[in-house]
Amino acid sequence: MHYIGSKEKLLPFLKREISHHVGEPLHVKSFCDLFAGSGAVGRGFNEEVLHVSSNDVEYYSYIINHAYLKTSSLKDYTHQIDELNQLALTQGLIFKHYALGGGEKRHYFSDENAQKIDAIRQHIELWYHNQSIDKERYYLLLATLIKSVTYIANTASIFSAFLKNLKKTAHTPLYLDALHVRENREENRVYHNDSNTLIKELQGDILYLDPPYNLRQYGANYHLLNTIAEYKPFKPKGKTGLRKYYSSPFSKRKSAYESLRNLLENAKFEHIFLSYNNDGIIDNNDIEKLMKNLGKYEQVFQEHKRFNAKNATKNYKTIEYLHILKKFR
Repeated sequence: MHYIGSKEKLLPFLKREISHHVGEPLHVKSFCDLFAGSGAVGRGFNEEVLHVSSNDVEYYSYIINHAYLKTSSLKDYTHQIDELNQLALTQGLIFKHYALGGGEKRHYFSDENAQKIDAIRQHIELWYHNQSIDKERYYLLLATLIKSVTYIANTASIFSAFLKNLKKTAHTPLYLDALHVRENREENRVYHNDSNTLIKELQGDILYLDPPYNLRQYGANYHLLNTIAEYKPFKPKGKTGLRKYYSSPFSKRKSAYESLRNLLENAKFEHIFLSYNNDGIIDNNDIEKLMKNLGKYEQVFQEHKRFNAKNATKNYKTIEYLHILKKFR
């Protein structure tokens, strides 16, 4: 799943630095991923720490992370996936608003795939409504659909706009593949909340922060994933069919620094790690000064290839800074 700001390829770097600076075995430490996104970091640390708390304000992210961190039983999962893959096509919300055949001139999916999404999404909802599946299985199946949809969407990897003509992968019929999910511990927690609100209620050992760093709003770039996740009637706006979305203060020049300051001051964690790259709204020196006022500070960095939605194969380099704070008690 291509995802803006994903840290999946940086996991070896993050694991090495976090383990080194914590200085104690991670298996006795709690780990909180406050801006979870696609969940790469939380999943990466899941088997190495005492338990994981994951949060994101976007609903599609909450579903994905719930599936990866809260699933406790995979019984009959493959059988259910097979049944969903064999459903007859249905013309529903996605076909109406996001396929050419729906009449609103949006081209996010082929007509067939849009109807397949509608059929699967409605059937998952029916199972849940009839109590054929519990909430845990409901989220697991929704996450499977959401991730599968990203492979056949007619977009440049994000959903802020669609392509004029169907690209090759968008012609491929939608097919659900079971997620590589492990059976998890009861202690894992998954939240769907504003980070600056939730931080006041949390405490633990390791806090990992990966907030939005530029002007892009995730709610706009991935609006269609929220639409599929919620699957409730609404009136899409404009050419791209946007829905009302959460506007992050971390993606605004006037509020990003203050939001970070409030977050760090309210954090009740001993070890805090902030990922932020050289293209970020907040100046690197300002982050350093802020953290030095709160405890012992260090900084490390690594150069890596940046994901670019318009050209995923082009070699865009960026520097990922990891700001490290051992907070005063």
